[in-house]
Amino acid sequence: MNEDITRQLREAAEAHRPDRAQMLARVERGMAGPAVRHRARPFARSGTRVALAGLAAAGVLATGGLAVAAIVAAPSPSPSATVTTPATPSPAVSSPRPTSPRPTPVAPAPATTLGSSRPTPPTTSPSPSAGESQNGPLWSAGSLDSRSTIYWTQSNLALKTTQPLTSLTIEIRIVQTGAVKNTGTWQTLPSDDFTVTVQEADGALVYRWVLKPGRTVPAAGFEFAAQFNNGTAVRSAAGDGYRVDAQGSGGSASVRGGFVPTR
Repeated sequence: MNEDITRQLREAAEAHRPDRAQMLARVERGMAGPAVRHRARPFARSGTRVALAGLAAAGVLATGGLAVAAIVAAPSPSPSATVTTPATPSPAVSSPRPTSPRPTPVAPAPATTLGSSRPTPPTTSPSPSAGESQNGPLWSAGSLDSRSTIYWTQSNLALKTTQPLTSLTIEIRIVQTGAVKNTGTWQTLPSDDFTVTVQEADGALVYRWVLKPGRTVPAAGFEFAAQFNNGTAVRSAAGDGYRVDAQGSGGSASVRGGFVPTR
């Protein structure tokens, strides 16, 4: 409905072409006249009034048409776009990484644990008077490893020879107290050069290393160890011992001794 009225007004305003000069001339002629007017007939006055009223109405219509045309022709204001300025992002603040002191390396626990058969090399060599023995080219010393506990023991045998050996037998005897149980052996010489056995005999757990035929032990120092569980009671090594029998170019030699605590 509103669009139809608007269209009609627009068409009327566009079709109307008022002659302003002619309208102004008529108004001026109507106003210019003798000061004393003769009484006109009522019909004449009425005609003049009608003419003036028509001119006024035409002027009004013309003015209104122009106004409507101006309103219709004027472009409707576009809605103002609201421009939102993006907020400047604040620089990301990275939280500092928590700094923790580098963990202090912890020394690994001894490899010899309860019931373990993993070989553990002797930690220290015994003093000259600790289970020491010497004969010919052989020198030996027996000691208890410092990492032994009331539950587990490692008996170490240090052996040195100044001459190559073509025959070597090492025997370590551990008194059986009722809870002694083998957990392994260890030596610095190649294990393939020896036949190693562990068995109980005459109330003792006997560890034996026998050099295989055709193998040779060079002149040097070596280590042998016997490992075993003790049980739950404190065990004394007073009855334990070792014996070494060897043969070389200079003849045979034997050493023997016991195991003393390491200082």
